Amino acid sequence: MPKHIPHRRPRLPDRSWLAGAVALALAGPAFAQSTPTVEELARRLQALEARYGAATSVDGQETLDLQALDQRLRALERNLELQEEARAAKEKAAPVVAVNDRGASFRSGDGAYEVKIRGLLQGDGRFFNSGAPGANDSFLLRTARPTIEGTLGKWVGFRFTPEFAGDSASIVDAYADLQFSPAATLRVGKFTSPVGLERLQSSASLPEIERALASELLPNRDLGVQLQGELAGGKVSYAIGVFNGAVDGRDATTTNPDDEFEYAGRLFFEPLKGSDSFWAGLGFGIGASIGDVEGAGNNFLPRYRTPGQQQFFAYRGTVAAAGQRKRWSPQGYFYRGPFGLLAEYASSSQELGAGGTTADLETTAWQATASWVLTGEDASYRGVKPARAFAPGKGGWGAWELVARYGRLEVDESAFPVFADPAVSAREASAWVAGVNWYLNNNLKLVLNYLQTGFEGGAAGGADREDEKAVFTRLQVAF
Repeated sequence: MPKHIPHRRPRLPDRSWLAGAVALALAGPAFAQSTPTVEELARRLQALEARYGAATSVDGQETLDLQALDQRLRALERNLELQEEARAAKEKAAPVVAVNDRGASFRSGDGAYEVKIRGLLQGDGRFFNSGAPGANDSFLLRTARPTIEGTLGKWVGFRFTPEFAGDSASIVDAYADLQFSPAATLRVGKFTSPVGLERLQSSASLPEIERALASELLPNRDLGVQLQGELAGGKVSYAIGVFNGAVDGRDATTTNPDDEFEYAGRLFFEPLKGSDSFWAGLGFGIGASIGDVEGAGNNFLPRYRTPGQQQFFAYRGTVAAAGQRKRWSPQGYFYRGPFGLLAEYASSSQELGAGGTTADLETTAWQATASWVLTGEDASYRGVKPARAFAPGKGGWGAWELVARYGRLEVDESAFPVFADPAVSAREASAWVAGVNWYLNNNLKLVLNYLQTGFEGGAAGGADREDEKAVFTRLQVAF
C-alpha cells in the first residue's frame, strides 16, 4: 500500500530572483497545462542539480514529498548563490584595461591601484621674415613627452614625465603625492612652481604656440615640497611650498647651487564655480615667491626671451645675484561659452651686485589673451574639446578657435648701463600674437600663429632692436 503523501501547499522562499528562476524552471510549461506530479518535479530538480553541481544521488526508497523537494531546492538555491558570489568576486579582482582618447590605463579590480600612460608630441615649423639675431627658419620637434602617472593605493599618487625633444633627454615632472584628502595633498619632487597662472597651464592647452612675456618673469619647474588642496567644493584652491629656487622663466637646476631656499605660494578663487550664474567661469587669485639668491651666471640671473624664443635681454657677465629675489603675480580668467579671457601681471625684483655697485632692480610684465571658439564649443583653461570630430563627408569639421594676445615687458631703467649693456639688451619689449587653432578631435590639433615683437633699445648707438616678425605652425598629438 503506498505511503500517504501529506496534502501540503508547495512553498518557494522568496529570497532572490534566483529562487524565482529555479521555481519557474521546475514548473515550466507543466503549470500551463496540468499540475505536475512529485516524481516529475524530482526529475527536473535532479536535472538542475546535475547541471549546476549539486548532489544528484537519490535513494530509491526516499520519500518523494514536497517537503523533501523544498529542502533540496533550498540547497540548490544556496549552491547557485555561492557560485554567483564566487563569479562576482573573481570579476571584482580582475584588472581593468582601458584604451581611449585619454591614453591607456591599467586599474586593479578594487580601483586602489592604477597606472596611466599618456603622451604629448609637438612638431613646429618656424619661419622668420625679419633679420633678428638668431632668427633662423627651421622645423623643430618642440615636445616629445611620454607620461606615466597613477595611484598606489588610497594615499599615494605619482607622475613621471621625461622630455626627449632637444639635443638631450631631461626630466620634466617627477613627483609623488601623499593624498590625505582633497583639501590637503603633500607633493614632493620636481613640478611646476605654483606662482604663475599661464605657467601652470598645460602646454597642450595653450591657445598660442609659446607662452607670453609675463611668464618670462615667473619660475617654471622647481624641486621641493608643497602642500596643496581645494576647499569649499573646489571654489578655493591653494598651494604653498619650499623649493630650491628657479631663475625667472626657467626650470631649476638639479641641485641647490647657493644653499638657499625659495618659498612660493598661490591662492585662487572661483566663487561661482558650478552655478548657473553668468560669472560661473570667473577665477582670480595671486601667486608669489621670495628667497635669497647668491651667485653669478645663468643659474642665478635671468635672460628674457620673446614669444619667438629669441633672447633680447641679459645681464653683463660681471653681475651677480646678491640678495633677496621677490616675485608676485595677480592673475585671473573668465570663460563663458565660446569666449575666453586670461590676464596676468608679473613683477620680479632682485638684489644685484657689480663690482662695488649694488641695486635692487624690478622687472615687470603683463599680458592678456582672448579666444573665441567659432564652432560654438566651450572655451576653457584646459583647452577645447570638439563636439564633432573631423570626418570628411560626414559633416564633422572639428572645432575652430581664433586667438589674440598682447603683452609687454619692462626692465628697470636702473639696470643700464652698469648691469646691462644697452647696445645688446632691450629696455622694453611689446609683443602681439594672432592665430587660429583647429581641433580635429580630442587628440589632434593644428595651430597657426603670427607673432610680432617690437623693442626699445637693444641695438648699437642707442637704436632700437629690429622688430621680430614670424609665422609659427604646429602639429600636436596629445593623448
